[in-house]
Amino acid sequence: MEDIMTDKQFTTILEMVDMILDGCKDLDEAKEKIQKLIEKQENTKQK
Repeated sequence: MEDIMTDKQFTTILEMVDMILDGCKDLDEAKEKIQKLIEKQENTKQK
């Protein structure tokens, strides 16, 4: 089965990324925050 993202889901993701980047001083800090969110999500899926 193919997963299709709706426009609303895509917009929500972009808004979340915008909020994360807004509080970052530089690209490395932004990457670190995103990576932590990815790891947290992966840990949640495994449970």
